[in-house]
Amino acid sequence: MALNLLVQLSEANPQLFREFKGRFKPRNILIAVVMSLLGQLLLVINFSGQLPVAPEPAKFPAVGSADIHNRYCTGVNQNYSLPTCIPDGLGGFFINWQLWSQDVFVWLSIFGIFALLVVGTYMLISDLSKEERCGTLNFLRLTPQSSLSILSGKILGVPILLYLVGFLALPLHWAVGLSAHIPLGLILGYYGVLGASCLFFYSLAVLFGLVCTQELGGFQAWLGSGVLLMFLSVITKLTIDGGNIVNHYPIDWVMLFSPSIVLSYLTPITSVPGFSSWQISSIENLKWFFLPVGASTWSAMGLMVLNYGLWTYWVWQGLKRCFHNPSGTLLSKQKSYWLTACFEVMILGFSLRPENASDYPKGLFDSLTMLLVFNLLLFLGLIAALSPHRQAMQDWARYRHQQRTSRKGGVMQDLIWAEKSPALIAVGLNLAIASAILLPWVLLLPESDYKVPALWALLLNATLIFVYAAVAQLLLLMKTPKRAAWAAVTVGVLIVLPPIIFNFLSLTASVNPGIWLFSAFPWVTVEQTTGTAVFLAIIGQSLTVTLLSIQLTRQLRKAGESATKALLSGRPSVAIK
Repeated sequence: MALNLLVQLSEANPQLFREFKGRFKPRNILIAVVMSLLGQLLLVINFSGQLPVAPEPAKFPAVGSADIHNRYCTGVNQNYSLPTCIPDGLGGFFINWQLWSQDVFVWLSIFGIFALLVVGTYMLISDLSKEERCGTLNFLRLTPQSSLSILSGKILGVPILLYLVGFLALPLHWAVGLSAHIPLGLILGYYGVLGASCLFFYSLAVLFGLVCTQELGGFQAWLGSGVLLMFLSVITKLTIDGGNIVNHYPIDWVMLFSPSIVLSYLTPITSVPGFSSWQISSIENLKWFFLPVGASTWSAMGLMVLNYGLWTYWVWQGLKRCFHNPSGTLLSKQKSYWLTACFEVMILGFSLRPENASDYPKGLFDSLTMLLVFNLLLFLGLIAALSPHRQAMQDWARYRHQQRTSRKGGVMQDLIWAEKSPALIAVGLNLAIASAILLPWVLLLPESDYKVPALWALLLNATLIFVYAAVAQLLLLMKTPKRAAWAAVTVGVLIVLPPIIFNFLSLTASVNPGIWLFSAFPWVTVEQTTGTAVFLAIIGQSLTVTLLSIQLTRQLRKAGESATKALLSGRPSVAIK
């Protein structure tokens, strides 16, 4: 039977069978089993050591007068931060085992989140880096298997020993969860959210590994897992610190990417009156387009799964394109328009402030400025995903007249839809889509004093992103083999360096608001500046885009010339390097 299962697995997904065969060895299995069981044992021993220790029977005080306090005792003491320990008459104390089990459940859940996501991400990126160094990654690209089959085999097979470690922890997790009176349905719902998060982050790790296999030289595994570790650490710290972490800002959307926030629904119980069982932050006030999704356990979990599923879908759009064609763009122009619309609608729902809009009218403006920061990050990613490199643009400039049979709109249609055409028009359309979604919200701001600054901030943000797109596309047309690195560094310098220089020269936004309009964060000063300064800033940025576009057009004409035409005109043809 085992042989038949292996044969069926090898036929259904050869890549998954290859990963199983390479990792499921007795030595590796033994190490995984020992690590899982030893980790669980150490966790239980640690929490067992936190239980109160009873004194010797001869020194035992009268019942109710023991001067011992512990988190897991059951007595009540209004003058002390911890409950009083009550002797049970058998040489020990009455223990709140429900609270003890809940604490073990919470920490086992947190360790599981970090182990599955961070270690699994590292393993996937490291495996792709190893495949690239050994030359087997290109071999996989040439196999007749689909990208879905190969990459899903990687995601399921590479962390297989990690899955074994987690599987062996399920009995203890169920035992302490049920002992803490957590319903089995909620535990299974938590597993569903954790599984969706693994699928998203693993897919993102594979995409990161494929894109950065050559640029970072083996460091990408540490970089990817390290960034994820810091993100999960911050969100988990906010979660277990207690209080309300929902503030109706776009940052609420980021919270949905951490499975640890589900713990606020799994641990709502208290040990005894007056003592909190666990300081898990509440997200009950979470709202999306005024819908109280955080008020219900299942609606919150459903929104998290929906969010993971939506962005996993978009990650896989990039995976399917870049796996078999690593030199092509990461995303098609048509798909990018839908991606922008999905992003804006999703994050806008968390930017509304329904309760305190009248008490704090600037809150909606603050939400918009934070949303513009997210937009800047989105469009930096779109610029990288849509901008073709020199070879692709040269092919488009030279042969586009032969490929216009399917489109009758000429060059403009190519700039909007064609894969190898420059990305400036596509970035502009994405900016128009984002602005069209955000503009009604800006115009409906209840406080009229913030409408004009909000419009200025939206317009300046769009023109600056257009400048970054033009700079990046022009640099990607250079002859140097490090075009992508030059483009990334240059755009990064344009974003980071101006605020540093302004602060170094003491040109603060409150004293010199006009100069900050040319930085990547013009919204910090739109309230203090004048309409004339904003107009001049927009004119200056528009002229910059125009000059960069003219230079890009000239370079494309030269790159698109055939060798014969260049020879007849007395000019050497532009070679690709």
